Amino acid sequence: MAGNRTLTMIKPSAFESGYSGPIISEIEKAGFRIIGMRLVHLSHSEAESFYKVHKDRPFYIDLVRFMTSGPIIAAFLEKENAVEDFRKIIGNTDPAKAEKGTIRNLFGKSLTENAIHGSDSDETALLEGNFFFSFLDIV
Repeated sequence: MAGNRTLTMIKPSAFESGYSGPIISEIEKAGFRIIGMRLVHLSHSEAESFYKVHKDRPFYIDLVRFMTSGPIIAAFLEKENAVEDFRKIIGNTDPAKAEKGTIRNLFGKSLTENAIHGSDSDETALLEGNFFFSFLDIV
């Protein structure tokens, strides 16, 4: 079902600020169906593994540190054209540049603490989904 599923994570600062409910509500209002959800506190090695694609980037160490600073909510979502549509509702990575009314505009604090993760391609969505969920468990 490539193209119909995507992964999101409500990041530690948004979780800590009590934004999980409102963020989930925005996701559901946009027509996404939650087919898997879990609350998890990523270990350092899990965060390194998840973000290994960014290993050579200057923000990698800070990103791993941030993503292990508290619990996150990982959710696997389903909707036609899931990745592209989800990227629209979350907005620009930088909340200051995100379109008004997007999740990052509403709940993000900074470029690092931007409230939410969204897969950037259909292929990445499947890889990231497998990181947190067994597809056999959420079919």
